[in-house]
Amino acid sequence: MELAVFSLLICASLILPSLQSPENHAPNVTDLTFKNIDFAMKLYLKIASHHDDNIFFSPLSVSTTFAALSLAARNYTRSEILSGLNLDMLEQAGQLELIPQLFQHLQGNISQAGTLKLEQATIFFVDLNFQIEKAFSDQIKLFFNADVENVDFKKSEISKEIINKHVRDKTSGKVKQMVSSIDPLTRMMLINTIFFQGTWKYPFNRNNTKNRRFYVDKYTIVQIPMMFILDKFYVARDDELGARVLHLPYLGGAAMLIVLPDQHVDYTTIDDEINADRFLNWIKNLKQKKLEVAMPKFTMEQSYALHTILPAMGIEDVFKDTANFKGMSQEPGLKVSKVLHKAVIEVDEKGTKAAAATSVGITPYSMPETFTVNRPFFFFIYHEATNSLLFMGRVIDPSKDNKSFTLALN
Repeated sequence: MELAVFSLLICASLILPSLQSPENHAPNVTDLTFKNIDFAMKLYLKIASHHDDNIFFSPLSVSTTFAALSLAARNYTRSEILSGLNLDMLEQAGQLELIPQLFQHLQGNISQAGTLKLEQATIFFVDLNFQIEKAFSDQIKLFFNADVENVDFKKSEISKEIINKHVRDKTSGKVKQMVSSIDPLTRMMLINTIFFQGTWKYPFNRNNTKNRRFYVDKYTIVQIPMMFILDKFYVARDDELGARVLHLPYLGGAAMLIVLPDQHVDYTTIDDEINADRFLNWIKNLKQKKLEVAMPKFTMEQSYALHTILPAMGIEDVFKDTANFKGMSQEPGLKVSKVLHKAVIEVDEKGTKAAAATSVGITPYSMPETFTVNRPFFFFIYHEATNSLLFMGRVIDPSKDNKSFTLALN
């Protein structure tokens, strides 16, 4: 199976308001990934608390973007960003570059395996009349491989096309238009894209895909294309939650972890129990078994106005007139007006011929266990060497493919 997934985060419209405890050891990449997972779970809970629909986002995209922004922030604004990202405990006195360095090392660890197609890009679009501090420009280039490009936001149509073209290029054309309009008072847009394309290590046979029932809830049953495969997979059981866990590997060192609540367990009871410790325990307890796996093909496109969500997680000051971004510019009163996050995932059977050869060797006379994903489930895409969580989501109704959902809280 080939999985194509991307996430886009825009931290937009930095405008003039007049116009509108340290760890006991030196923090390392393992500490960063653990904190990022906990942040991911907290963000998921905030999103999940407002609707019962499908969810999909990239916590790594969100945390990377705000980590880059923290290089510009000073005093309370910076402290609030790091606290909201769950990274404040990694702080070391007088080492403002420590956390950006950890992100730099994490990205290096993820990208060092050339067979994994994971591309992350950060760019600052800055108004022609806005002067950015060279030190900041150098830092974001060093730690996040980020670029700065000047645009004339007063020419909103031209700047919109420049930004949308950047998004199209970085997402392999998956998103043709991310920005529909631009406020001419905009001074800066910070855009982070992350694109992942994975091929199943054990691909599904397209000829085996059949329409089957998926039980959305007690009263709603939908017919969806269900993929089937028989092979050896790693599984685990969480008796406390009442759920089973399935590990589906990709070529190149990434994997999807599916968490399927038991038949009589409501998925909402699991929402509040997901955290970094539990996620890592699922991985730790995986055991190999011969399995017949049935799981749905699905496509999701999700959009979130994070400037309506992050204040509830403690990141508030960046959106206020009191925000301090002196590290970015000496021009007073800059603030963030919008943070937009968009993610798309496509899951199907596709795989390489070489990978298909690895699926042989199962003896037909021994009846395998079954892992049938025919009710709401959770999934996590992560980099196996670092346990870095790249994407996460839940599927309530896989028949809602190619439908965009935008969450904006009042």
